[in-house]
Amino acid sequence: MNSARLLASNEWRLMRRSRVAQLAVLMLLALTAIATLTSLAHRDNSDALRARFQAQADREFDGQPARHPHRMVHYGHFVFRPLPALAAFDPGVDAFTGSTVFLEGHRQNSANFGDVRQSSLLARFGQLTPAFVLQVLAPLVLVFIGFGLIAREREAGTLRVLAAHGMTVRSLIAGKALALGGLAMVMLLPVVFALAWLVLAKGAPLAAAAVLALGYAAYLALWVIGIAAVSSLASNARTSLMSLLGIWAVTTILIPRAVPDIALAAAPLPTRLETDIAIQRDQRRIGDSHNPDDPHFAAFKARILKQYGVSQVEDLPVNYRGLLAMEGEKLTSRLFDDYADRQFAEQRKQGTIATSFGLLSPAIALKSLSMAAAGTGLEGHRRFLKQAEAYRYAIVQQLNRLQAEALTYSDDSSRNNDPQASRRVRIDPRHWHDVPDFAYQPASLGEKLSAAVPGAASLLAWLVVGIFSLRLASRRLGEAL
Repeated sequence: MNSARLLASNEWRLMRRSRVAQLAVLMLLALTAIATLTSLAHRDNSDALRARFQAQADREFDGQPARHPHRMVHYGHFVFRPLPALAAFDPGVDAFTGSTVFLEGHRQNSANFGDVRQSSLLARFGQLTPAFVLQVLAPLVLVFIGFGLIAREREAGTLRVLAAHGMTVRSLIAGKALALGGLAMVMLLPVVFALAWLVLAKGAPLAAAAVLALGYAAYLALWVIGIAAVSSLASNARTSLMSLLGIWAVTTILIPRAVPDIALAAAPLPTRLETDIAIQRDQRRIGDSHNPDDPHFAAFKARILKQYGVSQVEDLPVNYRGLLAMEGEKLTSRLFDDYADRQFAEQRKQGTIATSFGLLSPAIALKSLSMAAAGTGLEGHRRFLKQAEAYRYAIVQQLNRLQAEALTYSDDSSRNNDPQASRRVRIDPRHWHDVPDFAYQPASLGEKLSAAVPGAASLLAWLVVGIFSLRLASRRLGEAL
């Protein structure tokens, strides 16, 4: 081990003298610093903007004048998804999924205003974030610096000289890999400082930040191991470089870009138009509250009359129109939830297919782990949509209940042709203040770490394969001496 450390120290001196290594590392560190600062600023600005718009939407909803409660149901409300602190490190799918949902009665709207839809197509090819720099660019720099670690020794004929001086093949490879690993840790330092800042200043969970740091350290260690193994097996430095560039291009560019299309083909989703048509068809099937002869609502009317012991809706102690609105909203919301659950199930299937490709590409495994730990994966978006829908249903039913309890059936029925009734059905605007504000509940730390397990398992499997490959390369190199 002493000889390995001595060799690593010597290799470090050579790297420090190499203009190429110096320039490559300095450029990567500068790029990492720029990516970190811009990501922090973008996350803070975006989160502050969403909070400001949410406060404005809440004020405008509370500030509405006296209205009929059902008018407020159709007036609707906006809710915005806040960003987790670790989104500054890995924004995940946030740019693609949208940040706000318009909530209204009788409809379940999708999220809008994703950054990708409002910017150039270049945004689709990856944002400049610390996660992107470490996932894609750091391995490339390691390849250009380390491709000749051992291959150049073979070309120069110095391997036998080292062996003659008592240097074992295992110590040789360990020393070279240790030197390159030290360089990889230097590349990781700015990100570790950024994660520490997010924990101390922004309240990011320490355990999640630690998982991110360990995951990226393992990823860079995997590349160090792989570079050392390929450099040991290659007959010359040129072959080593071309082989490593091919591995980098396939595992970090080609496979990650192809996997979404493969997952979509394996588990296709219906289009928005197809879903809307299917929902409209099912809505007609389950019942129409505006049709007095509809079987479901005829039975509902009979049940309400029996419950209150009256023979006609005019004699009810509550406004039947409000009860009818509540029943109709309950039916349509169940239908919306059913379609949303089906879509979420298909999306999870796509996600499982995509994550399974982590066995072919460590970049996919790392990305899965990274988004899960940062709380910026698709599950976080689904969580927001489900909470927004639960909030929509609660406020719509609260307003429908106001219609049932605060208005009389006679005034509600004649409001369109009786000016006095039209004024009486406009209730006090203080009721709008009783509607609670939307409060998004992020995933717990346990849920985030659990979601990171598949990516971590794939990354660990890659490390095992890498270590095995390095041992095989060491054995073959020893046989060649």
